[in-house]
Amino acid sequence: MSARKVYDETTRISRKRGNGILRREIWVDDQGRVARYNLAYINHAIFPGDNGRVIGYDNAHGVHHRHVRGKQEPLPWTSFEEIEDAFQRDWLAIHQAQPK
Repeated sequence: MSARKVYDETTRISRKRGNGILRREIWVDDQGRVARYNLAYINHAIFPGDNGRVIGYDNAHGVHHRHVRGKQEPLPWTSFEEIEDAFQRDWLAIHQAQPK
């Protein structure tokens, strides 16, 4: 199966707005289904380990999992949309809890 990258986005969050980087990478297969993904909120001021990844979701090595400040936990696969929604909720909760 070949996959092609359809999204490769990096959004920088200014210091005034809380600092950090949002990464979104998505690959799809020949039928247009998500084959691989990497979603991450990176902020070295909150967590310097794991290359600054405070929260991240990916399916590297064929396993769906979540990174939380250097720890990994498996995720049940439901749909990519649900994974994306969970990531959005997680990073916003962390971001909003930070002093500005």
